[in-house]
Amino acid sequence: MKLTYFGHSAFRIDTGSSVILIDPFLSGNPHFNGDVAAATEGTTHILLSHGHADHLGDTVDIASRTKAKVAATFELANFVGKQGVEAIEPMNTGGTVKFEDFSVTLTQAFHSSSWIDDEGAITYLGMPNGLMLHFQDGPTIFHMGDTDIFFDMALIEELHHPAIGIVPIGDRFTMGGAVAALACRRYFNFQKVIPVHYGTFPPLDQNADKFREAMEGEADKILVPRIGEAFEV
Repeated sequence: MKLTYFGHSAFRIDTGSSVILIDPFLSGNPHFNGDVAAATEGTTHILLSHGHADHLGDTVDIASRTKAKVAATFELANFVGKQGVEAIEPMNTGGTVKFEDFSVTLTQAFHSSSWIDDEGAITYLGMPNGLMLHFQDGPTIFHMGDTDIFFDMALIEELHHPAIGIVPIGDRFTMGGAVAALACRRYFNFQKVIPVHYGTFPPLDQNADKFREAMEGEADKILVPRIGEAFEV
């Protein structure tokens, strides 16, 4: 299985016959300087944690070009459907959708979810979620989306036992580095942790130093991939 990090919270996963994008915020992402069409070629599935512009990103354009299926909470899936996306998979928290060689379960997240149009009108897009991915051939991956820490992370670990955690650490709009490290150490038994959602914009923490320091004796679990370069897990 290959993962490619595009910066902020955006990933590509190549596994089996599937090419999965998570929160494909590429256009306008200051960390991504590649070609959107090339980076998303062959996409079969797009998974969305919530509807904010820095996560919904290029979903509509990519799905319209590749005919990828878009899986998201009910309101968000139908929102992109109204934008012209033909294949949507509406879900809700706790539910699972099975595809050919992987499944995705929506978990709880503490955040918000909406779209703001050019005139400033806000469209509510349902609950925010984390994304739990189980694969036929590969480690279980938990993309937390945007969230704060919460006690039920322990239950998520008990139910799913994810090996890889993709964890927001940038503060202000999500938990900060120290709290994110507490979540990882107290509630999960990750083999590898990928910190995300930092350094993209000025209000966010600009590096992973607080997270790395607070991980204490588990800092060796931290994986910081190079943006745009595929790596094996």
